[in-house]
Amino acid sequence: MINIDWSGFLLGMLMGLVFSALFFAGLAWGMKLALRRTNSAVVLLSSAALRIAALLAGGWLAAAWLGIAGAVGFAAAFIVLRTILLSRLRATQSGGV
Repeated sequence: MINIDWSGFLLGMLMGLVFSALFFAGLAWGMKLALRRTNSAVVLLSSAALRIAALLAGGWLAAAWLGIAGAVGFAAAFIVLRTILLSRLRATQSGGV
């Protein structure tokens, strides 16, 4: 039987939620900034590099501190938050909620 470290998984999910929220907040901020500039490529590339580096660093910390269960929880939190945000954005664009 496989033994799952649930506390590590939940702590990884908590870390994943924090880092993912920062990732998507940075995405929104970077897009707003890029849309106001004439040379938006520099803003978009630097924003993407910073966000990706921060997200990978958070995932590495979760894996190093909490093990594989923490890394899986971190990734699951990112996917869940991304799915929720995309469904909310699609609903607002179609005139829903």
